Amino acid sequence: MIRENQRLLNRLNVLSDGVLIYLMLPMAYWLRFHVMPNGVVTVQLTNYLRIGIVITLIQLFTYAALGLYQSSRKTRIRDEATKLLHAGLLDMLILLGWLFVGHQTDYSRWVLALFFSLSVGTLILKRIIVRKTLWRIRRSGRNQKHVLIVGNGQVARKYLATIQANRELGYQIVGYIGKRAALGFNIPYLGGYEALEKILERTQPEEVISAIEMSDYELTPHIIECCEKAGIKLSIIPFYADYMPAHPQFDDLNGIPLMNIRRIPLDNFANAFIKRTIDIIGALLMLVLGSPLLVISAVGIKISSPGPILFRQVRVGRNRKQFTLLKLRTMKLNLEEASAWSKQEDGRRTKFGSILRKLSIDELVQAVNVLKADMSLVGPRPELPYFVDQFKEEIPLYMVRHQVRPGITGWAQINGFRGDTPIKERVEHDIYYIENWSLWFDIKILLATVLHGKFINDETLNI
Repeated sequence: MIRENQRLLNRLNVLSDGVLIYLMLPMAYWLRFHVMPNGVVTVQLTNYLRIGIVITLIQLFTYAALGLYQSSRKTRIRDEATKLLHAGLLDMLILLGWLFVGHQTDYSRWVLALFFSLSVGTLILKRIIVRKTLWRIRRSGRNQKHVLIVGNGQVARKYLATIQANRELGYQIVGYIGKRAALGFNIPYLGGYEALEKILERTQPEEVISAIEMSDYELTPHIIECCEKAGIKLSIIPFYADYMPAHPQFDDLNGIPLMNIRRIPLDNFANAFIKRTIDIIGALLMLVLGSPLLVISAVGIKISSPGPILFRQVRVGRNRKQFTLLKLRTMKLNLEEASAWSKQEDGRRTKFGSILRKLSIDELVQAVNVLKADMSLVGPRPELPYFVDQFKEEIPLYMVRHQVRPGITGWAQINGFRGDTPIKERVEHDIYYIENWSLWFDIKILLATVLHGKFINDETLNI
């Protein structure tokens, strides 16, 4: 039943997309020539409607090519919206090129720009509404996808807990198979691995999830053979899933698939170039706009306590290379070793330094570190060598943080993980940022930082 429902939903999805796309063209025409000022009609609406048929078909083809009409249970709405934006930009370039080559330059560029903006925006809104509606339906127990779990170890337990905690995904577990029944499973035990073929014939699940442990790994060919013979989709959760990236990348070595265990978008030259360009522009703006504050702060530091204006401290950066981090000095000079985090209330801070810390003005000079390519505007906060040596032995994946430039602010910091907070959660947020980097992700973090009214303050003790 779920297969028939899915096919029907896919057809309705394509049809409704086509209708909405086509309707946005007369809407754009009306806005340009009847709402916006100085509208001079050079091409009649009927001509727009004629090319609208071609545009709609091209857009539907592009959406299908990008996988937008596949099942969206596991797809985040953000990913769908990104694909819609990319498809809209691509189709607009194709249309402009077609009109230019055909010497049809009388069509209003405003109409076309409004059309693509309205069509993409409308389709994103439609998907949000449809998804929320489906979530409600699935929570009520309808539109369920029946799934069989193969395995009864920790990997299978983690998958089961995730499915049962997210009922809106619409997965119904028919049961599990394993060497023997296991404690703690609140779903039916259907039998052993040797009975998989008969169990598939009897239960007819829409999907099989193989979540076997390392000790049962040799059963994988048998599981694949049974699922392919029954014509049932098989998804595999590797026993090493905890060490895999969110979006693994595969290479091919003369027919041998190679999985890159740590895919980093910033290894791409274009991504790295974009991020570096934004860093340079942002750092220059910080120094120019913040120069009055820096001058006032420098005078205040000199008056409030003896010592240098700038505080310098060695930190570990990209590729584990050490660099000198700059901050405005907020504490009295002392001889203690830089191997502890400061507290919210610290007797070594000067009164003026406390003000600088509270407003995070002391972080402004790190723009110099950004210009020197030691740091980025956004990234994991750089740590002291003392703590790096300690944490790399205690926290899994800790050293992955050093595959990108450290940042003035970061995903962990805007989520509250800074200073004297659990390092494990900070590392998890840093790894998520590294594996899911995008320009929009950086913009989101920067906006969140600014809207909180300050830069994310580094609470490491500056001695």
